[in-house]
Amino acid sequence: MTQSARDAIAARAPGLVPRIAVVLGSGWGGLTALMQDPVRIAYADLQGFPKPGVAGHGGDLWLGRIGAHTVAVLSGRQHGYETGAVDGMHVPLQVLQALGCQVLVQTNAAGSLRRSLPPGSLMALGDHINLPQRSPLVGLGGAERFVDMVNAYDPALRAQAVVLAAEQGVSLATGVYAWAFGPQFETPAEIRMLAQLGADAVGMSTVPETILARYLALRVLALSLITNMGAGLSGERLSHAHTLSQAAAAGVQASAVLAHVIGNLKLD
Repeated sequence: MTQSARDAIAARAPGLVPRIAVVLGSGWGGLTALMQDPVRIAYADLQGFPKPGVAGHGGDLWLGRIGAHTVAVLSGRQHGYETGAVDGMHVPLQVLQALGCQVLVQTNAAGSLRRSLPPGSLMALGDHINLPQRSPLVGLGGAERFVDMVNAYDPALRAQAVVLAAEQGVSLATGVYAWAFGPQFETPAEIRMLAQLGADAVGMSTVPETILARYLALRVLALSLITNMGAGLSGERLSHAHTLSQAAAAGVQASAVLAHVIGNLKLD
């Protein structure tokens, strides 16, 4: 663990003990505007934190309150396709766990494999498919690296999220998320394969962080913002710009729902 990162955080936010860590994906950046008394620290000032290299992903740690909870919000993540490594978020999550976080709330933008899950929908992850079969735990020692991934996405937290989203007038579906390494989008044949494997949505993130979180004994809640239909399921032309524009269109509501969920979670 990077002690200097902990020292830098303690100096900027003395006495603050976050219980919930949040990773913001594309479309979810509006959450930081809903925080109370936020403190912003650039990743560049925190040893071991990554330099996100993807449009739509910031590079800041935000500390403050959302509703009943003190939170640490990672605005942006490092994706495996940026460097080829899949452990880029290990140090940030390790630091936040050491600071007191017990829960990791993950967010992402994803493509839908279900007609009943159109763009603009929100989906809570009930499970995932690690399509590349890559792990951020490779090279670590000890028995702890053999992480049990049953209920990797905490059922109790997910059940709360469904109810809390409904209070905001939003139906939160539950589904299986498939991790594709990227950065290219999937082919129509790959989308058909993933649907037959049982996936409901597909994206290029989240799974490595979930593996790391379970290794660190953090409970995980993860939400997808559906920005498009998978390749071959509509006439839209897929691009990163298209993903960002669709995420921006639905992001205000998604961030408001996320703030309500985080602020009202019961952790004990």
